[in-house]
Amino acid sequence: MDETSQIDEAAAYAKAFGIPDIVEVLLPDTCGILRGKWIPGHSMSKIWKSGVPIPLSIFGLDVWGCEVEATGIHIETGDKDGLCWPIPGTLKPVPWSPRPAAQVLMTMHLPDGAPWLLDPRQQLARIVDRLAARGLTACAAFELEFYLLKPGAEGAPPQPVFSTEGQPRQNMYSMTDLDAFAPLLHDMRTAAASQGLPADTVISEAAPGQFEVNLFHRDDALAAADDAILLRRLIDGVARRHGLRATFMAKPLLDFAGNGMHVHVSMKDRSGANIFGQEGGEGERLLRHAAGGLLATMADSLLMFVPSFNGYRRLVPGSYAPTGITWGYDNRSVAVRVPNGPAEAMRLEHRIAGAEAHPHLVLAAILAGMLEGIEAGIEPPPPLSGNAYDHDAPRLSPVMAEAISRFAASPFIERTFGAEYRRVYAVMKQEELAAFSRAILPLEYDTYL
Repeated sequence: MDETSQIDEAAAYAKAFGIPDIVEVLLPDTCGILRGKWIPGHSMSKIWKSGVPIPLSIFGLDVWGCEVEATGIHIETGDKDGLCWPIPGTLKPVPWSPRPAAQVLMTMHLPDGAPWLLDPRQQLARIVDRLAARGLTACAAFELEFYLLKPGAEGAPPQPVFSTEGQPRQNMYSMTDLDAFAPLLHDMRTAAASQGLPADTVISEAAPGQFEVNLFHRDDALAAADDAILLRRLIDGVARRHGLRATFMAKPLLDFAGNGMHVHVSMKDRSGANIFGQEGGEGERLLRHAAGGLLATMADSLLMFVPSFNGYRRLVPGSYAPTGITWGYDNRSVAVRVPNGPAEAMRLEHRIAGAEAHPHLVLAAILAGMLEGIEAGIEPPPPLSGNAYDHDAPRLSPVMAEAISRFAASPFIERTFGAEYRRVYAVMKQEELAAFSRAILPLEYDTYL
């Protein structure tokens, strides 16, 4: 990036908002957890002039923030620093901070300037470049579900803001539930506006204390995934300011709906027209092939869509989370849905990912699958109508171990992300699964002690 324009971005911020006390430099790790540093506001311009050194091994930390030694990228390498550079347009105020603060999203490079390909954002950038080489631009939008919880002890069972006792309660699309938390939800919308996040609809979802925020589409896939990362941080920060917690855990309550991350994707050609909306059957053909590619690569990519041990609890029949490798028109029980709408808005909605998944990896796997289908002309099976849970379709793995094995052996994953990324990601998830296998559940004590 041009150094002068970068420094101008910092100067423009200072002119508009003043010099903050701190600048939070944010780097999403492999699990989508934000790592980084606080830098004094008076040193803000150094971020753009010199970059920020952070260990390359940040992308070998597990979900608990511990080094996964089996990745081979930690002390045995000398634990060298990479150089993180700010993403243009992401320097924004932090409205929920108790002191004047700014934040900026970063991405990792090697000291020689080459992209560090263990950074998920760099992986998405590679897929975007592949699309561009074919004259295609992805247009994407994320939808994020979350629960609001009462504050409680660390590790204690979640306590939603509405009771889960007695008669089962959904109150889906409830206006009264929105009204009950109007100050918090309005603060979220105000914060999103101040940060330039394109927040759209806010919905009371299918469980007590569950809400959804939709983002407007972007014709920049990297920016769309950045939006999702930053929206999660915003929701968490504003909730804490109101004395509550927000969770994106895929299945925090066993008897209630899980939290999903739905992604809407269309493709534009060089003229800016939606290729799925072309006349004469061409748009329909390309849409089918894109859906076919998603279905053909879905099992291989599942570990990126559902990266946590808990996430597989969400994929249960009747839950509006898919359990089969399916697609259909205006059908919320399938994995890949074609929403209703005019030709110029024709798109695919990918409904598998849990809300805790890494947006950059999720979108990279989706775009790679769609491109695979378009390039190879993959025809999907007939679209399903009615309840997809009642159809005998190929299943999505209900257990993490199967998803890891499929991912680790996948030629598609190796072609798309590289052998080294496949190895490191699989090793990290194997170690994560092993940690859960070493734990004794309270139910085991209740039953066998």
